[in-house]
Amino acid sequence: MEIRDAARVNDVVAMAGGFTKEADETKVNLAAKIYDEMMIYVPARGETNVPSAAASSIQANDSNKVYINTASEQEILQLPGIGKTKAQAIIAYRQEHGPFQRVEDLLNVTGIGEKTLEKIKEHIVVP
Repeated sequence: MEIRDAARVNDVVAMAGGFTKEADETKVNLAAKIYDEMMIYVPARGETNVPSAAASSIQANDSNKVYINTASEQEILQLPGIGKTKAQAIIAYRQEHGPFQRVEDLLNVTGIGEKTLEKIKEHIVVP
């Protein structure tokens, strides 16, 4: 099956045949937009030993953090210190260079410096 550009985690779970009986569905953000090379990890109920790559996405699902690699302009505008110009620059950068791999990659975006990064880093998720 082909995955659409606007596909969500819910679509991928459905394509995979749904959750298993052991899956902790409450730890997965089914509304999150999917992106190339995204890892979707579904822990078992009661699982506490979550792989480190999945831990940050699970923690983000429990909060209101912004997924910087998939966020819309409106979502990015909710970040402290980010206006329309910086939000557009973030989107343009990721469209040209691909998804951000680490928080520090945002420093490559025109208009984002150390002070801005310091303000937003606790409010974003970067794989």
